[in-house]
Amino acid sequence: MFDFGIITSWIHNWLLSFMPLGLATFIECVLIGICIILLYIIVAVIMIYMERKVCAAFQCRLGPNRVGPWGTIQLVCDVIKMLTKEIISIRSSDKFLYNLAPFIVILASVMAFSCLPFGRGLEVLDFNVGIFFLMASSSIGVVGVLLAGWGSNNKYSLIGAMRSGAQMISYELSASISLLTIIVLTDTMQFSEIVMRQQDAWFIFKGHIPAFIAFVIYLIAGNAEVNRGPFDLPEAESELTAGFHTEYSGMHFGLFYVAEFVNLFVVAGVASTVFLGGWMPLHIAGWEGFNAIMDYIPSVVWFFGKTLFVVWLLMWMKWTFPRLRIDQILTLEWKYLIPISMLNLLIMTIIVVFKLHF
Repeated sequence: MFDFGIITSWIHNWLLSFMPLGLATFIECVLIGICIILLYIIVAVIMIYMERKVCAAFQCRLGPNRVGPWGTIQLVCDVIKMLTKEIISIRSSDKFLYNLAPFIVILASVMAFSCLPFGRGLEVLDFNVGIFFLMASSSIGVVGVLLAGWGSNNKYSLIGAMRSGAQMISYELSASISLLTIIVLTDTMQFSEIVMRQQDAWFIFKGHIPAFIAFVIYLIAGNAEVNRGPFDLPEAESELTAGFHTEYSGMHFGLFYVAEFVNLFVVAGVASTVFLGGWMPLHIAGWEGFNAIMDYIPSVVWFFGKTLFVVWLLMWMKWTFPRLRIDQILTLEWKYLIPISMLNLLIMTIIVVFKLHF
């Protein structure tokens, strides 16, 4: 399987051939930042198009199909409309917090997005505490949500922000415990190491029943953490108009809109990396010919294929189950998911200590 680290190393050595190390590092950081932003935008467009098509399929509709082939240019029109719409300033709002909130949400989303290993040798932020850094980065988003509700000076926005804050903080616990279950199994928090240790089999297969339970809990908690249905009560249109971003318009609303979809991709990307092998191909012990064929598929294709499959599962969840009440949402987390995930973590610890895993 091709290692993209060869290309990045060549670029690094080429820059060092005619400039000092500090300048070369600065240029590399700028190039990586540009690539991350461009990929962020592309992923957001793909996710929005996928959401519309999947939603239409579940509701026996066609989805966008007029503008461009299969409605693909419809997204370009939506982006142009969002960029050109007027940003309406609310007279009684806290101007500083009101304008700051969407940028905090998008910053948290970009930081979490940068942690994903998109392919072999394509890890931007590959720390030895990678999972910890990702969870810390993604948790910053709740600050932006709370600031949006408070800064708007609107009772519906404030109620939506409080609901969203309670929901996001609560479900971060079960999501973190689910990831901790795999950390116990692998003894590392570095994403590249987690992927490499799934070379012979993905953790959802070789991690016994606790790994599968952690996978299911993570999908539920991740879906709730990004305020997706059926956990979209903070944005309940029937009672809160639009929740914490009721008073936002133009590109300010666009930032919230894009961050939601990319956060969904981040949740799916972490699930595919930790439980489904990330960019690692499907290998079966003893099937050398089959494994050799799987290695010909580029690592980027494996990662995005698995991630989009998990995204499809989450969208299936959204368009299948009805919206939950706030008491049902918190009851599910505190009375069911957290106790089950803690018991699951204990079982995985026993499996690792007594070496009962594959």
